[in-house]
Amino acid sequence: MGILDFLSGQFIDVIHWTDDTQDTMVWRFERYGYEIKYGAKLTVREGQMAIFVHEGQIADVFAPGLYILETNNMPVMTSLQHWDHGFRSPFKSEIYFVSTTRFNDLKWGTRNPIICRDPEFGMVRLRAFGTYSVRVTDAARFMREIVGTDGEFTMDEISNQLRNIIVQEFSRAVAASEIPVLDMAANTGELGKLVAGRIAPTLEAYGITAPELYIENISLPPAVEEAMDKRTSMGIAGDLAAYTQYSAAEAMTAAARNPSGGGMAAGLGAGMGMAMGAQMAQAGPWGAAPAQGAGQSAPPPAPPAASGGAAATPPPPPPGGDPVWHLAENGETKGPFSETDLAGMAARGGFGRESWVWKAGQDGWKRAAEIDELAPLLATLPPPPPEG
Repeated sequence: MGILDFLSGQFIDVIHWTDDTQDTMVWRFERYGYEIKYGAKLTVREGQMAIFVHEGQIADVFAPGLYILETNNMPVMTSLQHWDHGFRSPFKSEIYFVSTTRFNDLKWGTRNPIICRDPEFGMVRLRAFGTYSVRVTDAARFMREIVGTDGEFTMDEISNQLRNIIVQEFSRAVAASEIPVLDMAANTGELGKLVAGRIAPTLEAYGITAPELYIENISLPPAVEEAMDKRTSMGIAGDLAAYTQYSAAEAMTAAARNPSGGGMAAGLGAGMGMAMGAQMAQAGPWGAAPAQGAGQSAPPPAPPAASGGAAATPPPPPPGGDPVWHLAENGETKGPFSETDLAGMAARGGFGRESWVWKAGQDGWKRAAEIDELAPLLATLPPPPPEG
């Protein structure tokens, strides 16, 4: 390198910074010997600030624009003025470029669960995560408090600290808000604004701000979520007895559709049907115990005697209404019962082929085996034992 080339390099000094890394917050302009020539051109682009540091102290901060470093109050000297130092200026200066654009889509989240009190569930553990953005608002303070002499400061170097600040204030905000866990999803926007307001003073001391902070999700431990899912399922199913009957009916349908089940599937379906009938019989029609004479306009005839004789002709049937059945046992009348009730009694052994039955419009008391309508209920019962 000739002397003319060296002198030409000393006289031409353009200072600027273009960044394509998307995560660099501060970058130092590298100059051999940290010598900034008198009259150098400084270009500061939009979204940047430039900090002039002379002999370890911040001398000036430049906003976006074009500057010529030649004012007398700047401690900048050309090396050509100091021949006695061998082209080495005793004035050592540096220029740092600070990005003032937003750094978006930064992640935050709780590493460990946050313990809170919930008015409905009591003590619960919460996890949360979301995103936020950050930007530098006071370049000089950011240099003094965070960067120091780092020649290339990236967002990763401060993200952990910012995450800790956000999580701490989020924990305080959730504990003070007294919002039930089930209502937090509807209040994430308000919680995000509350947390952003609380972290603002701390970030301001660093020379930065968080323009946006979002809470994407607040979740409970997996075991608690599983219990909530079961509770939700029960709420959808409604009454537990009805849910049990519905499940049994579904199992019967599945067994009937199973061609490989054969007689076993049919027996299983019949057993489930009788069990359903027993449950419904215990509750009575529409979930209530059967009332004597309910739904009848006239009482049933006198029950047959214990010897098996039939009583007088019963009164005529009432107009309209669902058919209901009366039973006669030991000279006493019981009922009315629906066919579903009779199916449940048959499953428990309280109703059989030899039972005396009567309904409105029937010609006196008859054995159950004599009535065609009751044949399906008696089909699953075993026949009479053979004579010994």
